[in-house]
Amino acid sequence: MNKKPINLSPSSLNLFLECPFCFWLEKRQGIRRPPPYPYALNAAVDVLLKQEFDVYRQKNMPHPLISSHNVSAKLFANQELLNEWRSNFKGLRYYHPQLDATFFGAVDDILEFDGGKFAPLDYKSTGARKANVYDSFQLQMDAYTYLLEKNGYPTLNKGYLAFYIVNKEDGFGGRLPFRKELKEVETNPQRIPPLFKQAVDLLRSDQVLSHTPDCKFGQWFNDIKKAKLD
Repeated sequence: MNKKPINLSPSSLNLFLECPFCFWLEKRQGIRRPPPYPYALNAAVDVLLKQEFDVYRQKNMPHPLISSHNVSAKLFANQELLNEWRSNFKGLRYYHPQLDATFFGAVDDILEFDGGKFAPLDYKSTGARKANVYDSFQLQMDAYTYLLEKNGYPTLNKGYLAFYIVNKEDGFGGRLPFRKELKEVETNPQRIPPLFKQAVDLLRSDQVLSHTPDCKFGQWFNDIKKAKLD
């Protein structure tokens, strides 16, 4: 049985859903999938958005994107705590004593509603034509809602995705114009505990695994094994 400390994030659970064997290889053996091309522009936009939202937070003012979509919420006021939750090395965390494992996630922002309710807010920049709520985004919102609840912050079972979509219609002009959308997502934090347990149990088992049929990394590996190299 594997005795290594287990720390899983929403992206870990997404990998587990995509291909349990790839998940097991990464978290148990330290063998990661080849990384994708780095999205440096997306990362830069993320940093700029955090700075922009923090300016409104410091002024105790609603962000225009939030108010323009008639969402009656204010930005989470505790900047110091939010900085911890944003950190990939700390994040919003919950230690599960029965499983002896930790679940964590690095949030972008939190919205606070009247009545002491909270909801996660995540920034998404994209060059696609429209704002798509992918399964991985839904899992992310479910996970953040679960983590907020476990840290004593009651939620509305909702999450918000702030999409910044590159506007390709009006030219460049030395600046990258964005069209902005805010999407509300119904969340299901109850799906996280069984999924988390399944992932932890797999890491502690020694069962023989194989890639899922639609795993492109498994397909590539099988093609390599079948190839007749000179």
